[in-house]
Amino acid sequence: MKRQRIVFSLVIFWFREVTSAFYVKAGDMSDYSTNNKRIKLFQSAADDHDHYYGKLEPGRLEELKQMEAELSAQLAAVRREKLSALRSRPLKIGIVGFGRFGQFIAQTFAKHATVVATSRSDYTDLAAGLGVTYVPLSDPVAFLAHDLDVIVFAVSILSFRSTLEEFAPFLDQDLRRRKELTGGDVRGPLIVDVLSVKEHARKVMIELLPEECDILCTHPMFGPDSGKNGWNHLNFVYEKTRIDKIILDAAQSSSGDPEQLKEATGGKMHSVHEDSEAHVEGVDRMERFLSIWEEEGCRMVPMSCKEHDEYAANSQFVTHLIGRVLGSQGLTETPIDTSGFQSVLKLVGSTTADSFDLFYGLYKYNENSLETIAKLQEAMHKVVSKLHAKEEQEQQKSVAAECVDVKVTVANEANQPTQTKRTGS
Repeated sequence: MKRQRIVFSLVIFWFREVTSAFYVKAGDMSDYSTNNKRIKLFQSAADDHDHYYGKLEPGRLEELKQMEAELSAQLAAVRREKLSALRSRPLKIGIVGFGRFGQFIAQTFAKHATVVATSRSDYTDLAAGLGVTYVPLSDPVAFLAHDLDVIVFAVSILSFRSTLEEFAPFLDQDLRRRKELTGGDVRGPLIVDVLSVKEHARKVMIELLPEECDILCTHPMFGPDSGKNGWNHLNFVYEKTRIDKIILDAAQSSSGDPEQLKEATGGKMHSVHEDSEAHVEGVDRMERFLSIWEEEGCRMVPMSCKEHDEYAANSQFVTHLIGRVLGSQGLTETPIDTSGFQSVLKLVGSTTADSFDLFYGLYKYNENSLETIAKLQEAMHKVVSKLHAKEEQEQQKSVAAECVDVKVTVANEANQPTQTKRTGS
């Protein structure tokens, strides 16, 4: 019953948050008021626990089913509203780096947005097959001329900084061009990374990108293999890093009120509904981009870059580390493999299939990686030491047993002459 109570309370909280946001955005305060009445009914049901979880009055179950149906209808309405917003104003998304991962995300983005890709190699025909416009990386001016809302840098960890160093001057140039055309302030595109290390990406983007560019740090915790059948229930980690030239407090943005954004310096709070057109547009653009991942079924995980790297060192990096260590032993299938050993071979195969550059990037650009290696070495030493201690313990027992046998033998031999004399007499 306690568990039912908790679940019911969570449903009430969720219903309040989702529906209030829906009605406020829709501007329909009359429906919002009606909705509050429904919430009070739900709350009264939870407060009167003994009544509703003890003996149900006749007809009460039917009322609860009706409330459940209303909840489902409200959720469906919110989803339709979100999809309508995405389709009515589709984003223009640019992808820098059209390798395997860039192609992977472009294929899904194309269902929700206009997509333009660029890379060092010529992918014109392949891009056309995915419904994507292709521009060679040798012509960044033409790429930026598409007036992109979002630019995703889908490049390797090792080449991330050098790519942004090459690209940033063209962003500055494009901003100047647009300022001359409009005669006023302009906003740059939202810049997004998809690296497996986040603190490094965050620092590089803040350092190199024009302040007119908003920044979103992300890590899709899946790739072309694990996401080949869709993105449903796959983790997508993100940090809202900069909006309207303001660097946000990462910890507050990931764990605080989603309706409030806090500056990293000074601690000033900003509401997503505040009276600043640039701020509202920046938040709206970021949310529309995040909604693509959400609509594809991803489990959305707001998290600071620092916290991400701490977790990743003890999950993603240690997985690659162990896989590489085991792979270096040249393990192969045998006729008597256990299911456990088959899992080991699968780990070796999945980790060594990725480039060594990725593994090196996880090591070099996550400051927690050295600590992970040290812990693994220490753990290995502890396990081996326990084996040696056990072996030594058994040897000591064996020696002790041998000593006992020797003493018994000596004692028996000492008593042997006496027994002989007695027999002779």
